[in-house]
Amino acid sequence: MAPPTSVPRPGVVIALLVISAFVVILNETIMSVALPSLMIDLDITASTAQWLTTGFLLTMAMVIPLTGYLLARFPLRGVYLTAMSLFIIGTLIAALAPGFGILLVGRIVQASGTAIMMPLLFTTVLTIVPASHRGRMMGVISIVIAVAPAVGPTISGIILSAFNWRWLFWLVLPIALIAVTLGAVWVRNVTETTHARFDALSVVLSALGFGGLIFGLSSIGEAASGNAIVPVWVPLLIGAAGLVAFVARQLHLQKTDSALLDLRTFQSKAFSLAVTLVVIVMASLFGSLVLLPIYLASVLQLDTLTIGLMLLPGGVLMGAIAPIVGSLFDKYGPTPLVIPGMVVAAAALWGMATFDASTSIGWIVAVHMTLNLGLGFVFTPLLTSALGSLPRKLYPHGSAIVGTIQQVAGAAGTAVFVTLMSVQAASAMAEGADAIAATASGVHAAFLTGAIVASAAVVLACFVRKPAVPDDAPHDEALAAAH
Repeated sequence: MAPPTSVPRPGVVIALLVISAFVVILNETIMSVALPSLMIDLDITASTAQWLTTGFLLTMAMVIPLTGYLLARFPLRGVYLTAMSLFIIGTLIAALAPGFGILLVGRIVQASGTAIMMPLLFTTVLTIVPASHRGRMMGVISIVIAVAPAVGPTISGIILSAFNWRWLFWLVLPIALIAVTLGAVWVRNVTETTHARFDALSVVLSALGFGGLIFGLSSIGEAASGNAIVPVWVPLLIGAAGLVAFVARQLHLQKTDSALLDLRTFQSKAFSLAVTLVVIVMASLFGSLVLLPIYLASVLQLDTLTIGLMLLPGGVLMGAIAPIVGSLFDKYGPTPLVIPGMVVAAAALWGMATFDASTSIGWIVAVHMTLNLGLGFVFTPLLTSALGSLPRKLYPHGSAIVGTIQQVAGAAGTAVFVTLMSVQAASAMAEGADAIAATASGVHAAFLTGAIVASAAVVLACFVRKPAVPDDAPHDEALAAAH
């Protein structure tokens, strides 16, 4: 079915989608600071409380691969209203939860809606925004991808300094209700739909593959401290086997255009290279987001609110430069942005490798802002290059793949950073170091490894080029006339 000839002004629709996506993605990291309060209030252990974050990530990893099918099969307006309704229902369940079990259910329902929003936003931009202006719009989207998770702990710390954990949900609820109400008025069906076939086996294999990998990677940190529920190799093995079977299934189904997640996106060299770099960038971002609070609390003995406020300038900086980077992409392409961005990010990680028990707060904030500055120059060009290189019919699948890759990369980065820190800290304590010195040594090892990997990524960044616009992509003149 072709989209309607009357396309709404993209600015209003995309602004609404960006605000909606920001609100839902914020919840990916907003619970991390609240876990100590929840442990006391609900009388649960740390490993149990961690499921409020792990369960959210697991649900995201299992639902996002479905979004390629959902966006190809169903009208955009219906998908948006469904996603926001799920998020609102989950938020209400969580706010009213009498205990841990119901709270976890609320988080899972929240995540089901959250998982749909980013691929929906990507697909909408690709469909209604001319190629010559996509960089600017994708720059705005980068605010959601990078800044929402980054400021989640800060917002959580501020709220918890005055209210209990339930207000993390009560304060979000009215914003989500306003968004879904405006969406019912403004959002229109501007994407194409097809009679895509639903393959139940692909869904099962996707859940086993991506769910197993996320669960296994998320459990590595607990395993290093001896608190893993099951041996880490079990979910990782299940995930790897499920992923291999899922890929084989998709390669078979895409011959008849019936794949749940069409992997022909990787036939685009620009897409493959950009996605590889996105993995490194997301791993660095989420790894540092997890490790820095641990370092600040365990080594420098800072309180939660102070830690949240220290991480805020970096998130704000990334958000502030995102639209500027997008405009520069439209004018100059990705190469002059991605290369210096990766250099700056790598330099910042080398700076983080110098952190110890006597590092000043000013230096920590400056280095964290430098990391976010570098990553801010990388996100938008990579995402725009990756998705803009695809033919129109693969937009939903490309968006879903990018969303899935981000989740896996974030979990992998977290797992690697935490594991390196834990192993090195344990080794230092075995040699007689005290807890603070051992943790500082572990943080050094983790950031040093991140710096080495990021430095290697600079070489890959040199090969990023602005892709040619596919023949079936929306033409600037036609879209401009429609707007």
